Amino acid sequence: MTFTHALFYLFGGILLFAAAMVVTIRHPVKSALFLVLAFFSAACLWVMMEAEFLGIALVLVYVGAVMVLFLFVVMMLDVDLAKMREGFGEYLPMGGIVAVLLVLEMVIVLSSDMFSPQNMPVPLEHAADYSNTHALGMLIYTAYVYPFEIAAVILLVAIVAAITLTLRARRKHIKYQNPSEQIKVRREDRVRLVQMKSEKRS
Repeated sequence: MTFTHALFYLFGGILLFAAAMVVTIRHPVKSALFLVLAFFSAACLWVMMEAEFLGIALVLVYVGAVMVLFLFVVMMLDVDLAKMREGFGEYLPMGGIVAVLLVLEMVIVLSSDMFSPQNMPVPLEHAADYSNTHALGMLIYTAYVYPFEIAAVILLVAIVAAITLTLRARRKHIKYQNPSEQIKVRREDRVRLVQMKSEKRS
């Protein structure tokens, strides 16, 4: 076994362990931290497969931005851990069935010849001036430009739908802004000029 294979199995094992801890651990903050570890391990695997741009983007976007927001939200919310554990036994049989099906699917896919060394050769060595980002951009915006745009539209629709659902849920004791009322505001309604008279002292 070469040093590259040892690193692959090391990062792969850490990734599987962290992913298992994300879904099994009960504390939400610790679960988010294990998810950060899973992202780092996946980024290391991508860098080993000469996908440097994807690895760096995973660290910068998900670990540096998304997971930080998750941690802030989880720590600011008053999460009742006892209430979260109440329905664990009810969903355990269905979760076990789904887990078994996923394992069977992975065994069927990995046991086929699709991922054999002949169909998945070792990546070719590139020149020193080779840019992974340039190659990825050329591939996305030429061969996969329409799927890329469709995915962007789907994400935009999901963002608009999430904002709409949030605005529909009106909560008490929370102030909301009304843009139409804000536009109709006049200067006389907001600003009042007061004239101060100075008294002469004798």
